[in-house]
Amino acid sequence: QQHTKFIFISGTFDKPNFLLQQRKIQKLTSLTVDLAFTQEDQRQATHLKHQIFKMTTLLRRASRGFAAYGQSNASISSIASISSRHTNTPSVKACASLFNTKSRFFSSAEDIESVKHRNIGISAHIDSGKTTLTERILFYTGRISSIHDVRGKDGVGAKMDSMDLEREKGITIQSAATFCQWKDTHINIIDTPGHVDFTIEVERALRVLDGGVLVMCGVSGVQSQSLTVDRQMKRYNVPRLAFINKLDRVGCNPTRVVGELRDQLKLNAAAVQIPIGLEGEHEGVVDLIGMESLICVGEKGEVVERSTDIPEHLNDEIEEKRLELIERLADVDEEIAELFLMEETPSPEQLREAIRRCTIACTFVPVFMGAAFKNKGVQPLLDGVVEYLPEPFEKDNYCLDLNDNEAKVKVTSDPNDPLLALAFKLEETQFGQLTYMRIYQGTLKKGQFITNVGTKKKIKVPRVVRLHSNEIKDITSAASGEVCAIFGVDCKSMDTFSDGDTSKAMSSMYVPDAVMSLAIRPSEKNRQDAFAKALNKFTREDPTLRIRVDDDTNETVLSGMGELHLEVYLERLKREYNVECESGQPKVNYKETINKKVKYEWLHKKQSGGSGQYAKVVGYVEPLTEEEMSELADGIRYEFINNCTGTNIPPEYHISCAKGMKDAMVEGALVGSEVDGIKVVLEDGASHAVDSSDLAFRICMANGVRDAMKRAQPSILEPVMKVEVQIPSEFQGSVVAGLNRRMGQIEASDVSADGSGVNLLAEVPLSSMFGYSTELRSGTQGKGEFSMEYSRHQPVRRDVQEELMKNHEKERMEKAG
Repeated sequence: QQHTKFIFISGTFDKPNFLLQQRKIQKLTSLTVDLAFTQEDQRQATHLKHQIFKMTTLLRRASRGFAAYGQSNASISSIASISSRHTNTPSVKACASLFNTKSRFFSSAEDIESVKHRNIGISAHIDSGKTTLTERILFYTGRISSIHDVRGKDGVGAKMDSMDLEREKGITIQSAATFCQWKDTHINIIDTPGHVDFTIEVERALRVLDGGVLVMCGVSGVQSQSLTVDRQMKRYNVPRLAFINKLDRVGCNPTRVVGELRDQLKLNAAAVQIPIGLEGEHEGVVDLIGMESLICVGEKGEVVERSTDIPEHLNDEIEEKRLELIERLADVDEEIAELFLMEETPSPEQLREAIRRCTIACTFVPVFMGAAFKNKGVQPLLDGVVEYLPEPFEKDNYCLDLNDNEAKVKVTSDPNDPLLALAFKLEETQFGQLTYMRIYQGTLKKGQFITNVGTKKKIKVPRVVRLHSNEIKDITSAASGEVCAIFGVDCKSMDTFSDGDTSKAMSSMYVPDAVMSLAIRPSEKNRQDAFAKALNKFTREDPTLRIRVDDDTNETVLSGMGELHLEVYLERLKREYNVECESGQPKVNYKETINKKVKYEWLHKKQSGGSGQYAKVVGYVEPLTEEEMSELADGIRYEFINNCTGTNIPPEYHISCAKGMKDAMVEGALVGSEVDGIKVVLEDGASHAVDSSDLAFRICMANGVRDAMKRAQPSILEPVMKVEVQIPSEFQGSVVAGLNRRMGQIEASDVSADGSGVNLLAEVPLSSMFGYSTELRSGTQGKGEFSMEYSRHQPVRRDVQEELMKNHEKERMEKAG
């Protein structure tokens, strides 16, 4: 204000609001900033902070120019200097520290060796503010120069939603990777979808990440997809922070949300912050550990004002919540428990260390608060990511030794050890297949030869890149703990790579079954090649998308996780490959099971001159109990038990019997659906010295099991969805009646704090949910929203089963003749 001077050797800069007129500075060789002010009032200090923040944007753009000319990072870090006649002023010291961070806006394998690392995923229920939060993180860390709206109303859209479909629908469809640097920590971030139809994107992100941020809506609290994300985080032992978002909205209640984290998700969660005001009065948060208020000021909340002057009306709540935090920590940490029993108050350092230990051990979840859309609470959350989430080497990761019956072996995380990397996502680009890689051990270098552990195929790495949404930055290498991507490598998702001859491989991930199918074909026959190419690309990218050709009708059947999932891929076919498709009615993926124990004895005997076929099997089939089903591995829905004694069936044919049982599981007796929840026990049999073979026993076992299932009271199972409906309270009656008409069962009904809205939880058969989106919108004047996720398969009603069997027989007769 009193004396501010900017000197540029090269470039154009002539506006008082510090905005560059040129988007690039061709050569910037020296920058001297002379700042001074004589008044020590709050207004001057705040204005100075705003100036410094805008200068960081200037330096980021300048650094791009240096990167283009191949200059070293040391040159960049030395071009800025700050001097002032008031250098002891706290405000000046705090602002000057922005320039002391080494290579603040640079990130590559060469310039981040000395800093800390975090690999995090941001996950939540749909419309909880994940992408909005990521947009603010990128802005405050200097990765982007401006903030844009998620739905693209300004014509730009959020950085992490790079697909046109994402910006049009206002949802995240594909997970997007980026990187940034906060203080001395390099952070790799994956922003994941919140819709259940794209849950595989969350699954594979959490499979390779070392920490997560679970975003919760301050109004809605724990929702259906929150439960799914929680299960995924627990499946891969991912330490997490929770962030209660949208505290600026009417009806928000962070205390209730913390309670739901404990009651519904069974987490040992406690708030490390409390909000200063809610709804329209939300200003910031109080840090319960450092006992200071954190208020974000400035045009875009870029400056965090810290003060020990805490509003007096919050004193009682602060004391209560801080004691609650200590009690929760004392339950899982010995040091805090000892202090608690001795009635001593832990210091802030002791609390931070205890929170870090327990978070990494997955025994505690610190809860942060804010409103990302209003630019509040994001920087303290970033501090929490740095302080409490683990370094890559601090989280135990295990590989499987293929030479030792897949025994677990701990990964060393040493960049100097042999390479061990996992390809967790594939994406087709204009430059070829882009393979996302997580480096667990060793170092991946450009030009290096690596080996696919599964196929033993040796390939050369032509290009290593780091991703910023849809932007690509070339790097020369990526060390242990890094997330990067490579071009020109032909592989499939979840392949393991090494730089030598090794038998160690990383474990795969859980892939849920498809719940809906759709028969599709291109409208124009001359687009058949593009149609096949697109489907091949999509199935490589998305493991939950399945393609099969019906043997009888020769139709292409597309199977996925829901209506929206299939709709998105049909739209991508049209936009990316110019292939218009005709589709039939969606088909539900039914399953079949049995309801009683039945014995089988089957003889397969065939003689046609020369060596014939002979096999006999004896045993029984019975339904699996719920307890037995829970003990099976993920994705396995039936069990084969070999109780044969002696050599009536030679041991070499036991595997053939197991294969025959699997053949019988493909198609049931009622409607030809996959068989689920069945135990097949093989007890005895017979063989022939000449005519018995692998094929004979396989055919015999398949026919014997099929015959037994027909006599075991078979029934049809249909997928049931957990449905969550959010509506204004005046529409509750009509919406409940609509769910009842669709054979839904209402499980819970929660009214918002102000009584204006209702949240309904129900279980509804998937076959009854087609077209529900249109019905809900028209019945609530466009104000209702719903989400659903797969719950389980359950038996259909008797009349429905008879109708399905009748339709199946009719289709079979039409195909036959």
